[in-house]
Amino acid sequence: MSEGDVTVAQLLLAEYQTVKDEQKTRIGFRDNLLYVTLTIVAAVIAAAAQAKQSEMLLALPPVCVVLGWTYLVNDEKISAIGTYVRDDLGPRLAQLAYAEKAFAWETAHRSDTRRRSRKVIQSSVDLLAFCVVPFAGLVVYWAAGQTTPGLLALSVVEALIVVGLGHQVLSYARPRPSNSPRPPTP
Repeated sequence: MSEGDVTVAQLLLAEYQTVKDEQKTRIGFRDNLLYVTLTIVAAVIAAAAQAKQSEMLLALPPVCVVLGWTYLVNDEKISAIGTYVRDDLGPRLAQLAYAEKAFAWETAHRSDTRRRSRKVIQSSVDLLAFCVVPFAGLVVYWAAGQTTPGLLALSVVEALIVVGLGHQVLSYARPRPSNSPRPPTP
Protein backbone atom coordinates (compact mmCIF):
# COMPACT_ATOMS: atom_id res chain seq x y z
CA MET A 1 0.00 0.00 0.00
CA SER A 2 1.39 3.42 -0.89
CA GLU A 3 1.55 6.37 1.45
CA GLY A 4 -1.54 8.07 -0.03
CA ASP A 5 -3.80 5.01 0.15
CA VAL A 6 -6.74 5.13 2.48
CA THR A 7 -7.82 2.02 4.37
CA VAL A 8 -11.40 0.90 4.84
CA ALA A 9 -10.97 1.41 8.59
CA GLN A 10 -9.90 5.02 8.02
CA LEU A 11 -12.94 5.59 5.83
CA LEU A 12 -15.25 4.09 8.46
CA LEU A 13 -13.69 6.22 11.21
CA ALA A 14 -14.10 9.33 9.04
CA GLU A 15 -17.72 8.37 8.40
CA TYR A 16 -18.22 7.83 12.13
CA GLN A 17 -16.85 11.29 12.90
CA THR A 18 -19.05 12.85 10.22
CA VAL A 19 -22.28 11.22 11.38
CA LYS A 20 -21.50 11.96 15.04
CA ASP A 21 -20.87 15.61 14.14
CA GLU A 22 -24.22 15.69 12.35
CA GLN A 23 -25.87 14.03 15.36
CA LYS A 24 -24.35 16.59 17.73
CA THR A 25 -25.51 19.48 15.55
CA ARG A 26 -29.02 18.05 15.31
CA ILE A 27 -29.18 17.54 19.09
CA GLY A 28 -28.33 21.19 19.71
CA PHE A 29 -30.84 22.36 17.11
CA ARG A 30 -33.57 20.04 18.40
CA ASP A 31 -33.09 21.08 22.01
CA ASN A 32 -33.21 24.77 21.12
CA LEU A 33 -36.57 24.26 19.40
CA LEU A 34 -38.20 23.76 22.80
CA TYR A 35 -36.84 27.10 24.03
CA VAL A 36 -37.95 28.84 20.84
CA THR A 37 -41.42 27.32 21.21
CA LEU A 38 -41.72 28.47 24.82
CA THR A 39 -40.62 31.98 23.87
CA ILE A 40 -43.08 32.26 20.99
CA VAL A 41 -45.93 30.81 23.06
CA ALA A 42 -45.27 33.32 25.84
CA ALA A 43 -45.15 36.19 23.34
CA VAL A 44 -48.41 35.17 21.62
CA ILE A 45 -50.24 34.68 24.92
CA ALA A 46 -48.99 38.01 26.27
CA ALA A 47 -49.97 39.83 23.08
CA ALA A 48 -53.43 38.21 23.03
CA ALA A 49 -54.02 39.04 26.69
CA GLN A 50 -52.80 42.61 26.34
CA ALA A 51 -54.88 43.25 23.23
CA LYS A 52 -57.83 41.27 24.64
CA GLN A 53 -58.05 39.54 21.23
CA SER A 54 -58.58 35.78 21.64
CA GLU A 55 -58.27 35.22 17.90
CA MET A 56 -54.54 35.98 18.22
CA LEU A 57 -54.30 32.59 19.95
CA LEU A 58 -54.96 31.02 16.55
CA ALA A 59 -51.28 31.71 15.80
CA LEU A 60 -50.24 29.08 18.37
CA PRO A 61 -51.21 25.91 16.45
CA PRO A 62 -49.33 26.60 13.20
CA VAL A 63 -46.24 27.80 15.04
CA CYS A 64 -46.25 24.88 17.48
CA VAL A 65 -46.95 22.33 14.74
CA VAL A 66 -44.14 23.58 12.50
CA LEU A 67 -41.66 23.70 15.39
CA GLY A 68 -42.94 20.39 16.78
CA TRP A 69 -42.63 18.61 13.45
CA THR A 70 -39.12 20.02 12.98
CA TYR A 71 -38.27 18.82 16.50
CA LEU A 72 -39.68 15.37 15.77
CA VAL A 73 -37.85 14.98 12.44
CA ASN A 74 -34.55 16.01 14.03
CA ASP A 75 -35.13 13.63 16.93
CA GLU A 76 -35.79 10.79 14.48
CA LYS A 77 -32.59 11.57 12.57
CA ILE A 78 -30.62 11.64 15.84
CA SER A 79 -31.97 8.19 16.69
CA ALA A 80 -31.35 6.94 13.15
CA ILE A 81 -27.71 7.98 13.38
CA GLY A 82 -27.36 6.12 16.68
CA THR A 83 -28.95 3.02 15.16
CA TYR A 84 -26.67 3.22 12.13
CA VAL A 85 -23.55 3.51 14.28
CA ARG A 86 -24.72 0.76 16.61
CA ASP A 87 -26.01 -1.73 14.04
CA ASP A 88 -23.95 -1.09 10.91
CA LEU A 89 -20.87 1.07 11.22
CA GLY A 90 -19.68 -0.23 14.60
CA PRO A 91 -19.86 -3.92 13.70
CA ARG A 92 -18.05 -3.33 10.36
CA LEU A 93 -15.25 -1.46 12.10
CA ALA A 94 -15.03 -4.04 14.91
CA GLN A 95 -14.69 -6.79 12.32
CA LEU A 96 -11.85 -4.95 10.57
CA ALA A 97 -10.10 -4.37 13.91
CA TYR A 98 -10.66 -7.96 15.06
CA ALA A 99 -12.42 -6.54 18.09
CA GLU A 100 -15.51 -7.81 19.82
CA LYS A 101 -17.23 -4.45 19.73
CA ALA A 102 -16.69 -0.88 18.55
CA PHE A 103 -18.39 2.21 19.94
CA ALA A 104 -19.73 0.43 23.04
CA TRP A 105 -21.24 3.67 24.36
CA GLU A 106 -23.82 3.56 21.56
CA THR A 107 -25.28 0.46 23.23
CA ALA A 108 -24.29 0.97 26.88
CA HIS A 109 -26.24 4.18 27.44
CA ARG A 110 -29.41 2.48 26.20
CA SER A 111 -29.33 -0.11 28.98
CA ASP A 112 -29.97 2.39 31.79
CA THR A 113 -32.88 1.18 33.95
CA ARG A 114 -34.46 4.66 33.96
CA ARG A 115 -34.28 5.10 30.19
CA ARG A 116 -37.92 4.11 29.67
CA SER A 117 -39.21 6.56 32.29
CA ARG A 118 -37.08 9.34 30.77
CA LYS A 119 -38.55 8.58 27.34
CA VAL A 120 -42.09 8.74 28.79
CA ILE A 121 -41.34 12.05 30.50
CA GLN A 122 -39.73 13.47 27.34
CA SER A 123 -42.73 12.41 25.26
CA SER A 124 -45.00 14.11 27.79
CA VAL A 125 -42.95 17.32 27.56
CA ASP A 126 -43.06 17.14 23.75
CA LEU A 127 -46.84 16.66 23.78
CA LEU A 128 -47.27 19.49 26.27
CA ALA A 129 -45.11 21.97 24.36
CA PHE A 130 -46.19 21.17 20.82
CA CYS A 131 -49.78 19.88 21.21
CA VAL A 132 -51.43 20.65 24.57
CA VAL A 133 -50.45 24.33 24.63
CA PRO A 134 -51.77 25.14 21.13
CA PHE A 135 -54.89 23.06 21.77
CA ALA A 136 -55.46 24.99 25.01
CA GLY A 137 -55.15 28.20 22.99
CA LEU A 138 -57.89 26.91 20.70
CA VAL A 139 -60.10 26.07 23.67
CA VAL A 140 -59.63 29.59 25.07
CA TYR A 141 -60.50 31.02 21.64
CA TRP A 142 -63.64 28.88 21.43
CA ALA A 143 -64.65 29.70 25.03
CA ALA A 144 -64.21 33.44 24.50
CA GLY A 145 -67.26 33.41 22.25
CA GLN A 146 -65.80 35.88 19.76
CA THR A 147 -65.68 33.39 16.91
CA THR A 148 -66.46 34.15 13.32
CA PRO A 149 -67.41 31.42 10.84
CA GLY A 150 -64.12 31.67 8.92
CA LEU A 151 -61.92 31.70 12.00
CA LEU A 152 -63.99 28.95 13.59
CA ALA A 153 -63.42 26.75 10.53
CA LEU A 154 -59.72 27.59 10.63
CA SER A 155 -59.54 26.71 14.32
CA VAL A 156 -61.15 23.31 13.68
CA VAL A 157 -58.59 22.57 10.95
CA GLU A 158 -55.82 23.67 13.32
CA ALA A 159 -57.20 21.36 16.02
CA LEU A 160 -57.12 18.41 13.63
CA ILE A 161 -53.54 19.21 12.63
CA VAL A 162 -52.48 19.46 16.29
CA VAL A 163 -54.11 16.09 17.00
CA GLY A 164 -52.24 14.66 14.00
CA LEU A 165 -48.95 15.95 15.37
CA GLY A 166 -49.78 14.43 18.76
CA HIS A 167 -50.34 11.09 17.06
CA GLN A 168 -46.94 11.39 15.36
CA VAL A 169 -45.21 12.28 18.64
CA LEU A 170 -46.67 9.17 20.27
CA SER A 171 -45.92 7.02 17.23
CA TYR A 172 -42.25 7.99 17.22
CA ALA A 173 -42.00 7.56 21.00
CA ARG A 174 -43.09 3.91 21.01
CA PRO A 175 -40.20 1.58 21.74
CA ARG A 176 -39.13 -0.56 18.82
CA PRO A 177 -36.78 -3.49 18.54
CA SER A 178 -33.42 -2.42 17.13
CA ASN A 179 -34.13 -4.21 13.85
CA SER A 180 -37.54 -2.58 13.38
CA PRO A 181 -37.62 0.49 11.16
CA ARG A 182 -38.88 3.77 12.55
CA PRO A 183 -41.86 5.42 10.90
CA PRO A 184 -40.89 6.99 7.58
CA THR A 185 -39.82 10.60 7.57
CA PRO A 186 -40.73 12.76 4.59
